Amino acid sequence: MDPAQTDAYLDRLAVARPLRPTLGTLRELHVAHLRAVPFENLSVHLGEEIVLEERRLVDKLVRARRGGFCYELNGAFGALLGALGYEVTLLAARVYGEEGAVGIPYDHMALAVTTADGGEWLADVGFGSHSRLPLELGARAEQQDPAGVFQVAGAGGPEDDLDVLRDGQRVYRLERRPRVLADFVTGAWWHSTSPRSHFAQSTVCSRLTGDGGRITLSGRVLKSTGADGRREERELGTDEEVLAVYRERFGIVLDRVPEAGGHGAMADNGPRE
Repeated sequence: MDPAQTDAYLDRLAVARPLRPTLGTLRELHVAHLRAVPFENLSVHLGEEIVLEERRLVDKLVRARRGGFCYELNGAFGALLGALGYEVTLLAARVYGEEGAVGIPYDHMALAVTTADGGEWLADVGFGSHSRLPLELGARAEQQDPAGVFQVAGAGGPEDDLDVLRDGQRVYRLERRPRVLADFVTGAWWHSTSPRSHFAQSTVCSRLTGDGGRITLSGRVLKSTGADGRREERELGTDEEVLAVYRERFGIVLDRVPEAGGHGAMADNGPRE
C-alpha cells in the first residue's frame, strides 16, 4: 500500500494516521474497522469475482466502499497494519461447528500482530460478531472484552495450535504457522460455491454500531441489537427497501438486490466449479 491508499483507508475508518504502531492504536483501528466496514458475503450472490490479492482487497474496501468476509476483511486490514509499521502474520483457523467438529482447512483467516510497545495480539475483524478488541495471543487467562469473556488456550496434541473461546465455548482452532494470501484461495472458493457453506446459502451484511450494538441484514430480515441486548427484527418487503438499507445503514450502493443462489467467481489462480 502506498501512502495515498493508506490515508484513504484511514479516512474510511475515520482514524487519524498514527505516529507509532502501538497497542492503543491497534485497539482503536480494530473497533473502527468493525464499525465502518461491514462483514458481508454479497459478492457471492452478485456473481462478483473474489480475488485474494492485496491491491484488489484494499480497492474493494476503500474505493468501492464495500465489505467482505474473513479473507477479504482481515487480508485488507493486515495490509493496512503492515503499512502503518506493525508486524503482521496471516494465520489459518478452522471454525468449530455445532457438534464440536472443526471446519475445512483454511476455513478462516485471522491476524497475529506485534506492536512497537511489545506483545503479540490476535486481531480479527472478519468473523462477524466476535471480540471488539485484539486478544493477547500469549495470555492463557480469561480476557474481558465488551463482547464477552475470551480465552486463548492450548489445543493439546503435538502441534502448537490454539483454541479461541468465547464465554467458555470454543470458537475456532488457530494454527501458528505463517500463511500467505494465496493459501486461502481454496477456502474462499469452497465458502463461495459449496452448498454446504452457509455463505452460499444466504446473504448477510453486518456491522458493529457506534453504541456497541449490532445491525444485520440477513436475506431480507433486518435485525438490530442494542448495547443492552435488546433486539428488534423486521422483514423488508420491496427491493427498494432492501437497497435503501444497504445504502443508508451499511454505506453499500447496489443497483440490484443480491439474492441467495448466485455464486461469485474466483480468480484464475483458484479452482472453479
